[in-house]
This record gives sequence, C-alpha cells and structure tokens, in this order.
Amino acid sequence: MRGAVLYGAGDVRVEEREDPRILLPTDAIIRLSATCICGSDLWPYRGVEAVKGPAPMGHEYVGVVQDVGSEVRNVTPGQFVIGSFFASDNTCVICRAGYQSSCVHREPVGGLGAQAEYLRVPLADGTLVATPDTPPDDLIPSLLAASDVLGTGWFGAVAAEVGPGKTVAVVGDGAVGLLAVLAARQLGAERIIAMSRHEPRQKLAADYGATHIVTERGDEGVARVKELTDGLGAHSVIEAVGTQESMMQAIRATRPGGHVGYVGVAHDVRLPGDELFFSHVHLHGGPAPVRRFLPELIDLIWNRQIDPGKVFDLTLPLDQAAEGYRAMDERRAVKVLLNP
Repeated sequence: MRGAVLYGAGDVRVEEREDPRILLPTDAIIRLSATCICGSDLWPYRGVEAVKGPAPMGHEYVGVVQDVGSEVRNVTPGQFVIGSFFASDNTCVICRAGYQSSCVHREPVGGLGAQAEYLRVPLADGTLVATPDTPPDDLIPSLLAASDVLGTGWFGAVAAEVGPGKTVAVVGDGAVGLLAVLAARQLGAERIIAMSRHEPRQKLAADYGATHIVTERGDEGVARVKELTDGLGAHSVIEAVGTQESMMQAIRATRPGGHVGYVGVAHDVRLPGDELFFSHVHLHGGPAPVRRFLPELIDLIWNRQIDPGKVFDLTLPLDQAAEGYRAMDERRAVKVLLNP
C-alpha cells in the first residue's frame, strides 16, 4: 500500500509500505476513505520533535472495515467507521470515567500511520464507532473531522465549562480552535471571542458562531478580552496552540473562578505557580478523549446539524502529502484532507 513517511524535518515521502494485517484478535483492518494532516504533525515536520528514522505519519481516519480479529464483536466488515488517535478498550475504569485517551491499555494510532490506504486499528471494539449507514460523499470530511479536531475542540469546550450565558474566548485559529468555536456555539455560549489575525480563518470562525474577533496577541490580546468583559475576563477560555505564550494568554484572559480548557499539544510550557495561585483559574485539558464524544458528534453530523468539514480548505491525493505539509506549514491551508 501507499503511505506517508517522515524522514526528517521537512522531508515527507509517500512510498510503498507493508500492508497491515491482523496481529491480535482485537484488531481490525480498515480501508481508508479519507485521512488528513494534523497541526500536531507539524511539530516533527518542523524539527521541533525529533524523528528516529523513517516514521509513518497520520492519526485521523475514517473508512470501511475490511477484516476483524476473532474477538471483535462491535464492528463488522463492510461498516463505515470512525476512530480516534488513541486506541482504547472503552471498558477500563479510566475509560468508563470518560478519559479514553488515558485508557490503561491505550495505544497511539499515530505510530501506525493513518496517512495511507489501509490501517490496522488495535482494540477495535473500544475504538471504532460505526455510522448508521454508508455516508454520502459530502459527509465524509465532517466525519473525518470528528476523528480528532472536532473531538478535540469539543473537549476543550467541555473542559472549559462552556455553557449558556457564558462568554468564551478561543486562543488559536487552527482547525482545533475553529472547531472549538463551533463546539462553544453548540453548547450554548452567549458570546464567543475568536482570537485570530488571519482573515480567512476569522471568516470561518464567524460562520461557526464567533460573535467577536480579537486580532491582538499576548498581553494586548488579554487586555482586549477584558475590555469586552467589563474588565473581568471570559468565563471560559479554550487554549488550542500549546505554546508558553498561548497558555499564559489563556490563563490571563480568564476571570477569577473561570475555566481554561487546554488542548493544544504543549511544548516547553512552564506555569508560574504564584500567578496561577492567585488567579483562581481552573485548568483542565490534555489529549482529548475523542471516543467519549464520537456517538454524539456522529449524530450531529449525520443529521446535518453541524458542518465541521468546512475546516478542510485544501484537498489533495495522498501522493501529494508533501505539498499538503508545506501548505499547512506556510499557513496557506488551515487543514489538508488527503484522498487515499
């Protein structure tokens, strides 16, 4: 099969890889209908994260089940399924508490390489969720978004305690931040402040429900949010970048007693204990337990109540994955969908 492999910073190649096969009785093999490039894939692509040898890439996927192991009961060949970036059994005590991305048996899907034609999914019964039927082609991008960026944005909103009557600020205008805006609207936020400097992303944020756009960053961005909230800060802030600046901007833009949901993959973030102590701000986040939200998100998409697929603004064949990485790295694209 063909699959994307990262050899080093800036060096993505699509080459022949071994076809996946059933290794354990809990595995499933799916033929991918669509996959994509994640903002977190840019960290190793830019050399911020070290790559040890050629690394298969990709952790977002939808497709049709081709084969299942002898112990798989919940999905069958021919079904269209969606999974998340961590495989989980969905039965352990941590999964039952709603944190499948910290399942005691979790396995990262990224190392298996979902930017490919086929994928082996471990712990298939706990990881994969089938759609009611084979979806029409126009729903596939939205269902793919549910595999990570929608589920992650949704978790950010839930972790930030978004709800009716609240003012929400979203730090970050990548795919996760934009879909956090969508999630905040669905969860009933009264005002949604999208922090963005890029006009196309501002437009999509407005389409998804942003009521205000703040172009300033850092302390200036915090001051602008406070201007909009009677000097208090937002009730809920979603951090969707993962840098020191974005995390501190999120914390400082939150009112005392408010909540920060942080879902940006953190890189060298250090929190000042004294400032955090006196802020009275709640912090909650981490790798999104996408599996917790998949049934609800699939239902919303299937019934066309939300359209997260609009976040894909460039579609390429799998063989052009390298161009997709360049486009996202250069901010010429918000999110790239790859057709195997």
